[in-house]
Amino acid sequence: MAAAEPNRSETAIQYRTVHGYRRAFVHAGSGPALLLIHGIGDSSDTWSELIPILARTHTMIAPDLLGHGRSDKPRADYSVAGYANGMRDLLTILGIDRATIVGHSLGGGVAMQFAYQYPERCERLVLIATGGVCSEVHPLLRLAAWPNADFFLPLLQLGHVNRVGTRVFRLLQALDSDLGRDADDLLRVFEALPDMTARRAFVRTLRSVLDWRGQAITMLDRCYLAVGMPTLLIWGARDAVIPISHGYIADRAMPDSRLVVFENAGHFPHRSEPARFLKTLQDFIASTTPARYETERWRELMLSGSPERPAIRWAERRPAAVTWW
Repeated sequence: MAAAEPNRSETAIQYRTVHGYRRAFVHAGSGPALLLIHGIGDSSDTWSELIPILARTHTMIAPDLLGHGRSDKPRADYSVAGYANGMRDLLTILGIDRATIVGHSLGGGVAMQFAYQYPERCERLVLIATGGVCSEVHPLLRLAAWPNADFFLPLLQLGHVNRVGTRVFRLLQALDSDLGRDADDLLRVFEALPDMTARRAFVRTLRSVLDWRGQAITMLDRCYLAVGMPTLLIWGARDAVIPISHGYIADRAMPDSRLVVFENAGHFPHRSEPARFLKTLQDFIASTTPARYETERWRELMLSGSPERPAIRWAERRPAAVTWW
């Protein structure tokens, strides 16, 4: 007999004040814990179709990161390390020792940082179109990270400018461009920046991870530490924000990873193809054993030194283990 689907009260937004700031999150279901971390400018709403189904078999935790969604937006630390600390604090408050960490885009960078900072609390990694691999990123994000860009963002909220931007996205969508493939979600994220406080938090977060030259942080220098950590990489082949080539590079660099490519998806494969995403995630969890952290083994890995970074020539970007939908 199938488990009952959680009702609305079980998947409603909850709030806790941590270190003086109010944090919003969803906490639903029971069983092994899954922590879902959204991307920049987004919120826990990005997982809304998935949480009720996954909560039948798992304890679901889906926060609005500080500076995002319904959480407070102070002048604070919006670095990936700061966010990883916030995830540690949230799990601690909820009495959860270990979890499978799922991160999308910026959230993928936070998930990797969490696994690096708190390996004893991470059972598996699921990285969806993750940031933090190479510098390459869409030019619009580089532009938004320029000095004083936050002073121009309010112009985008003006009625006529907003309408023009919406029409441009709809045109790109009609032309079946890669960026247009994510038009609905990109517009949803843009509309989630309704005031100056939200926009400033967005820019601070953006500048913590990239500048006009692209992404400023990379996981490639430490990913050898992920040996023994079951890792699933999911990417859309038509991702215009963080290209699929980053997925190939990450897959080659991480010792125990598998890469699944959704051929017709863009930057939000978990939203454009939720049924396939769910099956991929559930199969991965069912077929892997949670990582075991051993202090001495971790020390030996670090003492042995990092291997050379993987080559990024095109011929080496596509490993044989890639699964294409």
